Amino acid sequence: MLNRKAMPRFSCSMKSLMNQNATTSGSSYPSPSGSAHSTNSRNNIVNKEDRVTLLVDNTRFIVDPAIFIAHSNTMLGRMFSSNEYTNKNERGEYVVAEGVSANVFRCILEYYKGNVMRCPSSISVQELREACDYLLVPFDAKTVKCQNLRGLLHELSNEGARCQFEVFLEDLILPLMVISAQRGDRECHVVVLLDDDSVDWDEEYPPQMGEEYSQTVNSTALYRFFKYIENRDVAKQVMKERGLKKIRLGIEGYPTYKEKIKKRAGGRADVIYNYVQRPFIHMSWEKEEAKSRHVDFQCLKSKSVTNLAEATADPVLELDAAANPLSCFISMDQNIQYQDIYRFPGFERDDGAVASPPPPAASEAEQNDESQQLDQ
Repeated sequence: MLNRKAMPRFSCSMKSLMNQNATTSGSSYPSPSGSAHSTNSRNNIVNKEDRVTLLVDNTRFIVDPAIFIAHSNTMLGRMFSSNEYTNKNERGEYVVAEGVSANVFRCILEYYKGNVMRCPSSISVQELREACDYLLVPFDAKTVKCQNLRGLLHELSNEGARCQFEVFLEDLILPLMVISAQRGDRECHVVVLLDDDSVDWDEEYPPQMGEEYSQTVNSTALYRFFKYIENRDVAKQVMKERGLKKIRLGIEGYPTYKEKIKKRAGGRADVIYNYVQRPFIHMSWEKEEAKSRHVDFQCLKSKSVTNLAEATADPVLELDAAANPLSCFISMDQNIQYQDIYRFPGFERDDGAVASPPPPAASEAEQNDESQQLDQ
């Protein structure tokens, strides 16, 4: 199957023009002298070759290039008409339709021979449509005959939904996006209402759900379009191709008019609105519209010493009344904290005795042994 990302997409107006030209490309036209000349007279452009070999998916097809020139709006028709974009290998074979399987290409060749492609059950309709988009071959109910009607109608619905949403986007949604952009917003939220939906909000008690920042469009046709999940997927794909970001589509409740007001204690009023379920579409034209690019610097008190003289000086010792240094020993045990302040060992006290740290506490085993000895 073809890779969708690698395949070019074409607007619906271009495809309609191709279909119109394809119906008249094989007909004759009058010359200035009044005689009719067939378009097949341009076969001499391809170096007067009667047959060419096409290499598709390691399969060789020997065809007459005149069938391609008769459909000049297709990719193969342009290649053999101008003879500029052809890719030949060392054997002189034309390497075309990369990514298209041989069975699908054999089906597409039927269009060049009889303007109708018959899709067998062994070929997916989606795969055939992707190949037709790649080769610029018209894909519609007139050019495709298929046993799988469900698959055919599904692809036709996708193509029709794509063309229809492009009209909705240009006529209904884009003007609302411009209004949001002109007031400085970076995103737009559009709620789709019916043609007969009326919105009557109380100026004193408006809805408190943020609906005042939403845009609304009254279109029953667009409402019916978003009723199908497949159409929402097509619309999301179209908007992605148009460069929009953060796209969300769904259904939400939207307040239309005030039903009643409830008074609560303290004079506070609660307004109840009537809500209707309507589809919405949300998009942004910025990559990260909700992420601030401002860098906040937090001021913290520095613990480093900036004074060189202070950094090289000896640490300051706390002294008692007798000019002896003090220290505070705190046990790591959370249950017992020694906060007694005493002198360092080796320093004499006022009475001439030498200070010593407090004796360690006896363990429970030692305390039990001492108690047994006292009992005896």
